[in-house]
Amino acid sequence: MDILYLLIPLSVALVFFILAGLWWAIERGQFEDLESEGERILRDS
Repeated sequence: MDILYLLIPLSVALVFFILAGLWWAIERGQFEDLESEGERILRDS
């Protein structure tokens, strides 16, 4: 039962880190143009 006092705050902190990383990626424009990167490898350079 004592392990819950450790695991619950660690899981909440992990969720905050994941949300912060997702927010950072969205703000930096990582999800703006998803199709062109997939088509880039098909074009001859």
